[in-house]
Amino acid sequence: MPSAKKVPKAKAVAASINENLGRRVKKLRTDRGWSLEDLATASGVSRSMLSEIEREKANPTLTVTYRIAQAFGLNLQDLIETAEAASNIQVIRASERAQVFRSDKQCQIRTLSPLNLEKEIEFYEVTLKPKGELRSQPHYEGTREFLTVEEGAVRIESASDTSELGKGDSGTYRADVPHAIVNTGTGEAVVFLVVIYR
Repeated sequence: MPSAKKVPKAKAVAASINENLGRRVKKLRTDRGWSLEDLATASGVSRSMLSEIEREKANPTLTVTYRIAQAFGLNLQDLIETAEAASNIQVIRASERAQVFRSDKQCQIRTLSPLNLEKEIEFYEVTLKPKGELRSQPHYEGTREFLTVEEGAVRIESASDTSELGKGDSGTYRADVPHAIVNTGTGEAVVFLVVIYR
């Protein structure tokens, strides 16, 4: 039987896990542009339960937590790991399906920054198919994007301004206005993109 001193500590740990889980689920969901309904469909967990989890009002079962982890392509440990428990080194493997933010006929976007961090900087690898483009609505005021072309040729657009970039070129532009990256070459274009929120 646990001592009286250990019970509060256990409750504190459980509360910390639930708090972290709520923030983590919401971040993962919004990073993908998913609604609660989308996550409910992907996980088989009800929309109301997901809402409770994100608001840190629920104490989900292991089964429910596992279903949510699977929906994001994560294992259970990766989903519930707290910041304090994390290693000083965090590795993102090229094979991690959860890091693929978008994949369609136009482009593939792979997140290179850890999904579990609240951050002001995001790092992506963007692969654009021939004639593919990535068009974005304005981000928060003051947001800028930095781009380096690894392969191919692209045109960057920021409001009414445009610039052509080739392999090895870099550019930075306002991203708090409509902006785009357009593949202007005949083959795939690969760019590394850093988004800085201010």
